[in-house]
Amino acid sequence: MTLRAQTLRLGIVIATVVIATIICFQLVWLNKIYRLEQKQFDHAIARAVRSLYDDIGLKINADFNLSQLIETPDSRTFFIRLDSLPTTDSLGSLVRDELENEGVFTNTYVGLYDGRRRAYTDTAFLPSPTAPRVTSLRLPEPAGRHDYLTLFFPFRDQYVLSLMHLWIIASVVLLIVLLLLGFSLYYFYRQKFLNETQRDFVNNFTHEFKTPLSVITLAAEVLEGPNIADKPDKLLRYATVIKEQTVHLQHQIERLLQHAHAESQLLHLNKRPVNLHELVTQAIDNLEPLAAAKNAEVQCALDARHFMLEGDPAYLLIVITNLLENGLKYADQPKLRVSTRNENGSVLLSVKDNGRGIEKRYLDRIFHKFYRVPTGDEAPARGFGLGLAFVKRIVQAHHGRIIVQSIPGVGSEFVVKLQTANNSHHG
Repeated sequence: MTLRAQTLRLGIVIATVVIATIICFQLVWLNKIYRLEQKQFDHAIARAVRSLYDDIGLKINADFNLSQLIETPDSRTFFIRLDSLPTTDSLGSLVRDELENEGVFTNTYVGLYDGRRRAYTDTAFLPSPTAPRVTSLRLPEPAGRHDYLTLFFPFRDQYVLSLMHLWIIASVVLLIVLLLLGFSLYYFYRQKFLNETQRDFVNNFTHEFKTPLSVITLAAEVLEGPNIADKPDKLLRYATVIKEQTVHLQHQIERLLQHAHAESQLLHLNKRPVNLHELVTQAIDNLEPLAAAKNAEVQCALDARHFMLEGDPAYLLIVITNLLENGLKYADQPKLRVSTRNENGSVLLSVKDNGRGIEKRYLDRIFHKFYRVPTGDEAPARGFGLGLAFVKRIVQAHHGRIIVQSIPGVGSEFVVKLQTANNSHHG
């Protein structure tokens, strides 16, 4: 990862932490406002009760203050202790007036409770046009044997929340803005990553094609020489160079086209019985020129007794060829060991090389499209970063798995696990 990419990722992480912190503070702040509104509601009820005492001609015992006379078994119920039951026919309207004076507008049940008879002698319902409709409700009864004035607010919590509607709306808007900001930052990061990946791909594409084209151009210039016809050996040598470089270009183009075709649609496998060992031999033969040029040593230990598969031979050949080619390309003096064995109804194909190896932190990414393991030196990473992504897709289409083990400086081992013909899924 480049310093620029690291800086961008750090910025994204910091922004994410800041957004999460703001959201946490917002939730804590809303909770505090909710608790404050609850206290203000309770204080409003206490003031209304004090005024109600004066309205109905009741005196507060000098041995008690008002807060001691109000019992609240829960947040919706207020039991106000009385020395005696008042004789008034307008209790409901008096309660309504005092609550409205304190700015309380919610459904209220009012009751006078006779402690000796342990029953309500008078009840009233004070509806609010903005509160939900209640058809029937039983007033809670106090536990003591005193006389009580009961005020019951069935929608007290909803009413307190309604008082916070501006705060809630502002918080929701802020939350949406923060989420959009977070999404925008993530989208920006993804776009930046894709742009850098695309730029690396184009640069590498140019590098991969520029070298063989330069060789072809130089060879063509030699063949244009006036005396080349008099030197048949030289003519043949340069013609061979042009042919080899042309074949190399065709191979690279075919790889790109294969991957582009596979990305554009689902893989359509032409499944039939396949001899895995024959495919391995064919892949080694196809790569013989590259192996000879690298002075490579390829060892085979095809020990699997059950090596018949149900699959697409063309795609499976691509898998084997790609793994072998990587082993040849990324080592100075390649030594490859190709082996097969059976395990629990499956056949395991192993390709082990002596290349530079892959650090553990990169192992999860090597199967991502366009990803190429950093080389750690001035030389750019080779390849298009498409091969292993395509390999994994083909293996998964055959209901198989591919795993990799690697030790930096020692080499890598790729293991493909496929089901044998008798145990394969047909699709």
